[in-house]
Amino acid sequence: METQSTYNYKVVRQFAVMTVIWGIVGMLVGVIIAAQLVWPDLNFGPWLHFGRLRPLHTNAVIFAFGGCALFATSYYVVQRTCQVRLFAEKLAAFTFWGWQLVIVLAAVTLPLGFTSGKEYAELEWPIDLLITVIWVAYAIVFFGTIAVRKVKHIYVANWFYGAFILTVALLHIVNSLEIPVSLTKSYSVYAGAVDAMVQWWYGHNAVGFFLTAAFLGMMYYFVPKQAGRPVFSYRLSVVHFWALIFTYMWAGPHHLHYTALPDWTQSLGMVFSLILLAPSWGGMINGIMTLSGAWHKLRTDPVLKFLVVSLSFYGMSTFEGPMMSIKTVNALSHFTDWTVGHVHSGALGWVGFISIGSIYYLLPRLFGREQMHSMKLVEAHFWLATVGVVLYIAALWISGVMQGLMWRALNPDGTLTYSFAEVVKATYPYHFVRLLGGVFYLTGMLLMAYNMFRTIAIGRPVVAEIPAVAHAH
Repeated sequence: METQSTYNYKVVRQFAVMTVIWGIVGMLVGVIIAAQLVWPDLNFGPWLHFGRLRPLHTNAVIFAFGGCALFATSYYVVQRTCQVRLFAEKLAAFTFWGWQLVIVLAAVTLPLGFTSGKEYAELEWPIDLLITVIWVAYAIVFFGTIAVRKVKHIYVANWFYGAFILTVALLHIVNSLEIPVSLTKSYSVYAGAVDAMVQWWYGHNAVGFFLTAAFLGMMYYFVPKQAGRPVFSYRLSVVHFWALIFTYMWAGPHHLHYTALPDWTQSLGMVFSLILLAPSWGGMINGIMTLSGAWHKLRTDPVLKFLVVSLSFYGMSTFEGPMMSIKTVNALSHFTDWTVGHVHSGALGWVGFISIGSIYYLLPRLFGREQMHSMKLVEAHFWLATVGVVLYIAALWISGVMQGLMWRALNPDGTLTYSFAEVVKATYPYHFVRLLGGVFYLTGMLLMAYNMFRTIAIGRPVVAEIPAVAHAH
């Protein structure tokens, strides 16, 4: 019987299962739009062409797949590290059903063309209001649990989750301020360059807090757990936290190089982006060094492989981002496939792998099994996903640099060497390789879903007792 002396695993189970399901949906849409770029005939009608499906893909992968993973892991981690049952459980249940409703509303409205036109914030004002209510409930549950904790110390993972919850609330409210003109249409309260500035302050911090800080919370709990080792340096983790959340806030203008934004703002965005390399790599090194004395486990533990390789992609993406923010590099990379490759190195490699590894850690513990139904399938998933990411980003790196060089190539008389159509033709084979990489990654997720449902079928929901005497976790 579930009482106050047991952890609330129900909401964790719900979010964990939906993480995998929405992952498949979001990545399937990604594969479809990748195919549309290879075979334009696949652009159907007004609702299912690239322009309508692309925001559906980004929202589904970030907020449905990533969001559910964050809810699941943060609710699990905050209970285990505070050694108390989740605060305000009815609100926790509301965050689950409310978040699923937001996802379904997005899946309906975006293909119909209801959009605010803001990157990662396309949803119209009624859905924005619903998101705000759910987010406030999430904050009450999370910080309430910390407030009633039995352990004096607040473990570093909770600092990252907490920063993510507070910052995303701020970003969402400020960037989504809009004037409704009908139920399905609104206009931003900002105009022109200011609107762009606010949007990319939001947009890059969606990357910085939703897709980085929050998943670092995951990393700081699940990597030490799966490796069976303490965090390499607790002091470094705290320095990492403060340096990262201070610096990330100001990197947004690097999305707006060579635009109408004031030059000093662009330069400031670039400087902060370069500084960001230090805390990012501090976190990566801390995660990877946690394996000191446990490297041999990588031979036999595919879950640990996911968690460790995610850190390699984190390190790579957070080197590439600051590099691309340098104005001279950006002059080549801006508007090319290189940017898309960079985003997916972070999204598939870092966010995808850390989430998949964490969910593989959780599922057996939530359903009373020693491990997943088939560890061979976890291993197969790891290699499919790894090959998929590498194909994807390598194809777009080559394609992107080639696009940039072709666009800027000039004849001796100052005319353009290549027409736009010639550049499109040259990128064609790389777009096919990108599609192939996506198919590999999606196939891995399908294996994960099969493995998950088999694990659930042979398991039973766990009722976990909270230790009677609180001690450091």
